[in-house]
Amino acid sequence: MKRILHTFLIGIIAVCGCSHHQKTEIKTETSPLLSPVPVSRLKSKALTITQTAFSDSSASMRSHAIEIAAETQQRQLMPEILGKLDDSSMVVRFAAAIAAGDLTCDNCKDRLKKALEDGDENVRIAAAYAMIRLGETSFYPKIRAAAVSTDPVVRANALLLLGKLQNRDDIELMYQAIGDTETTDRVRMQAVESLARLQDVRIYRSKLWPLLISKYADDRVVGIQGMMALGTTEAREAIQTMLKDDILEVRLRAAGELGKLGDQGGMKQLVSYFQTNPDLNQPTIAASAGVMAIGRMNATELTGYLAKALNSQSIYIRLAAAQSVLLMAK
Repeated sequence: MKRILHTFLIGIIAVCGCSHHQKTEIKTETSPLLSPVPVSRLKSKALTITQTAFSDSSASMRSHAIEIAAETQQRQLMPEILGKLDDSSMVVRFAAAIAAGDLTCDNCKDRLKKALEDGDENVRIAAAYAMIRLGETSFYPKIRAAAVSTDPVVRANALLLLGKLQNRDDIELMYQAIGDTETTDRVRMQAVESLARLQDVRIYRSKLWPLLISKYADDRVVGIQGMMALGTTEAREAIQTMLKDDILEVRLRAAGELGKLGDQGGMKQLVSYFQTNPDLNQPTIAASAGVMAIGRMNATELTGYLAKALNSQSIYIRLAAAQSVLLMAK
């Protein structure tokens, strides 16, 4: 398996990855855990951090903030999200259009119709996705046509959107992408992840398991995420094996993905990480994965670290903390 780069929205929102080299963990001493803080006391600040990030100078951070708002169902932020359909960055407009669908914004159709005429095809298919989510199924052919595009970014994003729509009639398009030797790794890997969303169990052994045993840490993370999307008992057990991975960041990602499945089996690894008193002012992959895992696992005993991370000097870590808080407050 070739080395790949994985993104939060494939080819669009880069939020996490892992080093490809084995690392020696130097910090082994443990510290007492911080006292828990009620999530209700953290929600207002988390919401403010997310909303403020909509105007960040980084398009990646703006789009990530929109994704957080959609995932945690912050419908009160819909006016600001709609405003981002006019953002200078395609990345942000793409995320905003998806959010309009994921937040089922029924009164957004007129604005989305304008986005259907956007100059960038990625934004147009995201708007089509939103319209489908709002009941306008006539827009389905737009995304299906993009799923065979010669533009690899458009194709990967179309496959992402089809996976989110979870129509098993699209499985053939996914396998067509996987078998296309002329396309990119990014397209093929998005097809695998979308097949997992569509609960196609055939990919467990043929595609996801090879990722879990790859020598590359980022491949293993993609495998973990795919197994989570598949969500079968066998897939969950496969993720559990990754709690013993040699790389700290992989273990933390495994703990977080298990948390999405309602499995707190990675709590030991998560507690052990925070007992090393990590510097949450540094935007490291481990810090981000650990902070996000608190929310994924609903680890109320670790909310003291969310309070600390909300005050991080790094917007990367502040947003990770905001995401966790808003997930736990849902």
